[in-house]
Amino acid sequence: MEFDLHLHKTFESPQGIFTLDVQLQTQAQRLVIFGESGSGKTISLQAIAGLITPDAGHIRIGQHLLFDHAQRLNVKPQQRGFAYVAQDYALFPHLNVQQNIAFGLQESWRNPSKKQTSPEVEQWLARMELTSVAQHYPHQLSGGQKQRTALARALITRPKALLLDEPFAALDTALKHRMREELLQLHASFDVPLVLISHDERDVELFGDEVLHLQQGKRVQA
Repeated sequence: MEFDLHLHKTFESPQGIFTLDVQLQTQAQRLVIFGESGSGKTISLQAIAGLITPDAGHIRIGQHLLFDHAQRLNVKPQQRGFAYVAQDYALFPHLNVQQNIAFGLQESWRNPSKKQTSPEVEQWLARMELTSVAQHYPHQLSGGQKQRTALARALITRPKALLLDEPFAALDTALKHRMREELLQLHASFDVPLVLISHDERDVELFGDEVLHLQQGKRVQA
């Protein structure tokens, strides 16, 4: 079973009470969490990543049990071995492209050297067509270059799963098409579970081997 999820989480705010309550079991390796803004997509992804703790339920991906409320098991985010790419890519503005990618290999919060690199970083720069901008900083990059840098930083860690938060939302139509094709090719070569959240039906068509369609915190059956 690639994904075995039961997520239950209640939030209270001045606007009212929101409850996420979804269950999913699938052998599919690519899961799209689909829905409009406020449907619970990001909460679900953050729960899988370990950034928020469900009130009840369990999370199992592949052979790894990551959360089980009944067993009082909750693996820390840094121990889950997942790569999480935020919608804004979360690149370090004071580090160049080469350093941002190399940061994925760091065992501490020290900044990677500007002068020294590694064969693995060089391979990812070439693979993502970023060699020519290796010394550029995030503010000097196009949207596509930022995304490829973020993906390279994530994938260089050889993650157990890749979690993507609206990865194409900030791109124009032509670049969306290219980056979708690139991600499909990358995922085919890595053989790791992929969770992608989106409100775009095209992402569902391309990546949705299994679709978790949410409305107001609940699963909508197709």
